[in-house]
Amino acid sequence: MSTDPQKIKKEDGSLDASLRPQRWDEYIGQERTKENLKILLGAAKKRGDPVEHVLLYGPAGLGKTSLSHLIAREMNTNIRVTSGPAIERVGDLASILTNLLPHDILFIDEAHRLNKLIEEVLYPAMETRTIDIIIGKGPSARTIQIELPPFTLIAATTRIGLLSSPLRSRFGVTFRLDFYSKEEINKILRRSANLLKTEINEPALQIIAAASRSTPRVANRLLKRVRDYAEVHANGIITEKEAAAALKLLQIDELGLEPADRRILETIINKFSGGPVGIQTLAAATFEEEETIEEVYEPYLMQLGFIERTPRGRVAAARAYEHLGVSLPRQNNLI
Repeated sequence: MSTDPQKIKKEDGSLDASLRPQRWDEYIGQERTKENLKILLGAAKKRGDPVEHVLLYGPAGLGKTSLSHLIAREMNTNIRVTSGPAIERVGDLASILTNLLPHDILFIDEAHRLNKLIEEVLYPAMETRTIDIIIGKGPSARTIQIELPPFTLIAATTRIGLLSSPLRSRFGVTFRLDFYSKEEINKILRRSANLLKTEINEPALQIIAAASRSTPRVANRLLKRVRDYAEVHANGIITEKEAAAALKLLQIDELGLEPADRRILETIINKFSGGPVGIQTLAAATFEEEETIEEVYEPYLMQLGFIERTPRGRVAAARAYEHLGVSLPRQNNLI
């Protein structure tokens, strides 16, 4: 097995692409969003128009990119994929937009990280399908307007509050993606195991599903790691024994908490007496970036009811104490 990190990342990326749903009936969960999108796409196809601009938001790993690819497939058009941090200059965006073909889809991931200047260029591009390019500098500078082909912008973000109001208002539809139920994660894992040609029993599926943080991306990542463990220790057959042992080796507990999750909870409880503690202080104390805490760890910890956001900061809830086996402070006994 290769140990080159770049090669491993590339292999994992190709696996992720192979597990991505190719049809609507393969996309499990998010039923309300799917039904609304089917109506939106059906109406656009009947009129022969491009799909209205779509904004997808919610925690990472819930299927925003997969939905975008399904929309492109359903509309039988090309999709151009980029991200907010990758578009550094106005010229970068202009190059992307002017190379789109009629009815193409432009998917921008991490849209909340778009430069404000880039956002301002997007306004006319989304509304009137034009962009203004400034040529030259100083008194001799002139502006030329370039017409764009009819296209659809699909933006994905984990932090919709960071998108400016003018940008949000220019999307025709906005959908929030929610965490998945255990039954939905089970179905996703079963489908992925079949695609990976991996033999796995139902108890093992249940163990992986419970540790998947209600998130398909995490479920597939854990399945691949458990499969690796089973190939080395059990001839590739995954039973509950191999699933539990692999997760223990990865330091992932039965609820899917990783060392970083536990470190955040323990920091709030032990260093700050259960809170409240501000996000900047918490980030400094745990050696994590604020954005990582807010986007990666906090949504799931809040869904579990382990932490609460208050005007004064983060507070550890009674469930966090119970899960970590820590005694609840006397003043918090009624939480």
